[in-house]
Amino acid sequence: MAFVTLKGNSIETVGSLPAVGSMAPDFELVKSDMSLVSLKDYQGAKLVLNIFPSVDTPTCATSVRKFNESAASLKGVNVLCVSADLPFAAARFCGAEGIDHVDMGSSFRSTFGDDYGLTFKTGPLVGLLSRSVIVLDESGKVLYSEQVAEIADEPNYDAALAVL
Repeated sequence: MAFVTLKGNSIETVGSLPAVGSMAPDFELVKSDMSLVSLKDYQGAKLVLNIFPSVDTPTCATSVRKFNESAASLKGVNVLCVSADLPFAAARFCGAEGIDHVDMGSSFRSTFGDDYGLTFKTGPLVGLLSRSVIVLDESGKVLYSEQVAEIADEPNYDAALAVL
């Protein structure tokens, strides 16, 4: 288990992030077009997992915009933004914002949050995912992981992108 805060109040997650050097667990998420996507779909390229509670919050939306901007110039790197939002919300957001360099994946019918140790176990956001960034190499090995200590804060974009 890990603990993060929301406006200073402690919230517990179901586990801990995969450790740097470990192999990331496989996953199956639902993309904005309702198709399924798994870790295997990204083999052969580096992958940034931008994980957050909901794209309908300012900090989460900012992280999607920033990674979308960065992804436009990264060769051999994919960015997958993951939340428990329904695929319809992700599609609406991306369409309205002109987001076209990242993939969106919904964990609404998967075990992604539990497998990655990110599901909130306590607090008002129970069932949503903790703000985190995980960077994987071409084979799915974890190169970088960050669980943001205060949910309202943005991740360390520079540190995540530096390992690429």
